[in-house]
Amino acid sequence: MTHSLVRRACLALLLALPCAAQAQIKLDDPIPVGPQVRVGTLANGLRYYIQKNAKPAGKLELRLVLKVGSILEDEDQQGLAHFAEHMAFNGSANFKKNALISYLESIGVKMGADLNAYTGFNETVYILPIPTDNKENVAKGFLVLEDWAHGLTLEPASIDEERGIVLEELRLGKGAADRLNKVVMPKVFNGSLYARRLPIGQEEVLKTFKPATLARFYRDWYRPDLMAVVAVGDIEPAEAQALIERHFGKLKNPAAPRARTATAIPARAASEALVVTDAEARVNTLLIRYPVQAAPPETHFRDYRANLVNSLFSAMLSQRLRALAQQADPPFMAGGSGVSRMTQGYRSYASSASLGQGGAAPAIAALVRESERARRFGFSAPELERAKLNLLRSVESAWEKRDKTNSAEYAAEYIRNFLDQEAIPGVENEVAFARELCAGIGLDDVNAYARAAIPAQAPKLVVYTGSGQPGAPAPAGESLLAAVAAAEAAPIAAPDPANPGKALPDALMAPPKPGAIVAETRDEALGTTTLTLSNGVRVLLKPTDFSGDQVALMSTRYGGELLFDDKDNFNARYADEIVTAMGTGQFTPLELEQMLAGKKAVVSAGQTSHTDFVRGLAGSKDVEAMLQLLHLRFSGVRRDEVLYRSYIGKRIEVARNAQIQPEARFQEAILETLYGRHPRVARGSRPEDFDQVSLERAVALHRARFSSVKGFTFVIVGSFDPAAIKPLLATYLASLPATELPLGFRDVGIRPVKGVVKTALRAGSEPKSSVVLNFTGEASWSEDEALRLQAMIDVINIRVREVLREKLALIYGGGLRGTLGRIPYQHYSLVFSYPTGPANVARVIEATHAEIARMKAQGPDQADLEKVRTHWLQKHRENLRTNGYWLAALDDAARDGTDPARLLGYEQRVGAITAAQLRDAARRYFDPANMIEVVMNPEK
Repeated sequence: MTHSLVRRACLALLLALPCAAQAQIKLDDPIPVGPQVRVGTLANGLRYYIQKNAKPAGKLELRLVLKVGSILEDEDQQGLAHFAEHMAFNGSANFKKNALISYLESIGVKMGADLNAYTGFNETVYILPIPTDNKENVAKGFLVLEDWAHGLTLEPASIDEERGIVLEELRLGKGAADRLNKVVMPKVFNGSLYARRLPIGQEEVLKTFKPATLARFYRDWYRPDLMAVVAVGDIEPAEAQALIERHFGKLKNPAAPRARTATAIPARAASEALVVTDAEARVNTLLIRYPVQAAPPETHFRDYRANLVNSLFSAMLSQRLRALAQQADPPFMAGGSGVSRMTQGYRSYASSASLGQGGAAPAIAALVRESERARRFGFSAPELERAKLNLLRSVESAWEKRDKTNSAEYAAEYIRNFLDQEAIPGVENEVAFARELCAGIGLDDVNAYARAAIPAQAPKLVVYTGSGQPGAPAPAGESLLAAVAAAEAAPIAAPDPANPGKALPDALMAPPKPGAIVAETRDEALGTTTLTLSNGVRVLLKPTDFSGDQVALMSTRYGGELLFDDKDNFNARYADEIVTAMGTGQFTPLELEQMLAGKKAVVSAGQTSHTDFVRGLAGSKDVEAMLQLLHLRFSGVRRDEVLYRSYIGKRIEVARNAQIQPEARFQEAILETLYGRHPRVARGSRPEDFDQVSLERAVALHRARFSSVKGFTFVIVGSFDPAAIKPLLATYLASLPATELPLGFRDVGIRPVKGVVKTALRAGSEPKSSVVLNFTGEASWSEDEALRLQAMIDVINIRVREVLREKLALIYGGGLRGTLGRIPYQHYSLVFSYPTGPANVARVIEATHAEIARMKAQGPDQADLEKVRTHWLQKHRENLRTNGYWLAALDDAARDGTDPARLLGYEQRVGAITAAQLRDAARRYFDPANMIEVVMNPEK
């Protein structure tokens, strides 16, 4: 079969997916709500969504969703929609201040990781996962949502305490991006209220608002006719509905409710250019925003079909732009064009790019040219065929995973339905709809969509943002408009149908002469099978039913970049990226993407300082493609001077921009304080690094490690049939060379400084400071000791939140992280890291040392240890039903030669941790005589 015939056969197969019986679709019919979800409305207008779902088992995902966001704030309330969200955790009718978080942590719900909330322009969403093993906890979960809905106490003292935390959050967001946005957003939103209602709000308002002003916002907008409750998880729908009716049926709307009206974004009358520079801008960018269009909700099949057409259009246009970015001298580092949602009810076509050394002019020419080419001439049949294959493959994947989808994903879908009226027909129906509608979409449809979506000669906003550095001066606004006009007027050739590009073969590779499986053992307790191949490689198989369309592969062996001499430092560091940028086998990255149309398969191979690794991911039907990609990675390197030059040019530009960031300077200071100027410490990239990179040498170093599979144990976990995968392993893995190569890691003597060392630097123009306290040293490694160290870290972080954040209001985020390592020597590292205000630095350091002293003197509160233990055990039980957990755990055991059966004793080991052990760990690891302190304050 020719390559085109193979594709058409695959397309026909995908269009014949099994699915629920469905009559012929009429485009003007409304899209039905699927049978998987119970949707209803209480008498007071509150909407609810209920779905029973068993993944993960023993867990219920609760959401309180409000059509309430910053766009509804009065002038004296800017930032108070977000502030009200904060106050939901600071006292309510049934949970006094700090009692809510403490209670939830006691049942295993961790603040931030599980319990959370967010505020946008038009919405506020509260996120509450609840374990269902205790009915009382489930009932209390609904009580929490009820309190958020109408029971916040908003006590003045609590409000004043929370001001400092919210102001620290506002401070955390300050920087070049914030400064640029304050200029750009009013233009993007064309003077509408959106530009003046960013959710974080105004600093002066947050400092000075009266409690009554917040209470007014809460009273006006937290009302049942603007609310929805979502309950998805391990619960009977009737039980969930009864709890919703009990807790929310009594809520009342105001007698005279304020109107909840939509906010309009006016049309742009004329084209306009905006040039904004900031010395700390991370990257130089270009945006061409076309006229704003109304975005009607997706309520009818005609809307659903239009969404499919947009997906196909976007995929094809994106592929064309990716091809441009792979040129030797690309017009931009990365570019994109498409129709995207701006805010609720509005969308627009836009083109954007991260600029390279050529600046704005070549990017404008390329973006406008490709938009105009798509508008005038449309796309080709092969482009549409590939886009359909990929779209239908994603539909097929959803079908395969229909009973394996996490409850949180369903909850997110119902949130979108409530806020934006996104259709929720259920996966069985959606497969049927996509299959039928996609089959009827032809070139005329997508080309007509392109003509309508890309307005010709329409008023535009052209925005340039950048650092304005001497090496990349900012253009004048007039030149941007002139460049757009010139590009629109330039002659544009249609793609030549007689010259579609290089003909691609029918397959990624011809099957090699297979090896054999020479031994097989079974571990019933772990559910694994270990194969030994004829080339000496081992393969560890664990078939699972955790995800219906996922097969994951991992293998790690000791080796790594540090095996190579100092003179090869940069060649070793960038070798993997260079090899990947040039493609795989005989294919460029773009050709590989085309070859894999309709398939889900990806493989990467690379190095850390001390290891070589291979990673792979595939759909259940695409395991052979994944193994072929793996085989090609070990069979040679595709050398491509054009793609190499393209990669180097982009990396130099990224490195140049990164060097001006205050955060980059802070990280450099930390590394230099810890390790001096050791040449092999992996600091941030600098433009001059690439003067020392050679294509030939980088390829040689990569091949030195990835021409042999010796020492690898390939772990494969997921939804596969062991009998079916074994012949593929014999063909593609057993046939690989396993020649001799060094298999150990190399210790090059990188050691942290000893003693107490303090470094201070000034960087950045905002009133922001950063504090790092780092404790390091040698230690005796064991799995149990690593577990105890992590328990100590988690307990201390509870105290950091309670004391430094909630009590003292010194920080918004930050805390302690750490590791106990075994290579290249046995050691530990504990790092406190905080963003804070300059006036708070001394108090943050003092409070941190006070918490360390408390832990060393008396150990953790038993209640805090139990919170950590409960959370860990719940997460472990969830993790045991995920492919990623087993993949990483089995790979670690294979690499280190440890017993993977220890996984089965995790709960007993966690149960054995005591408060005294954590106290003793604090005494061992927090050595006041061996610590570095690095503080960054603003330049002024």
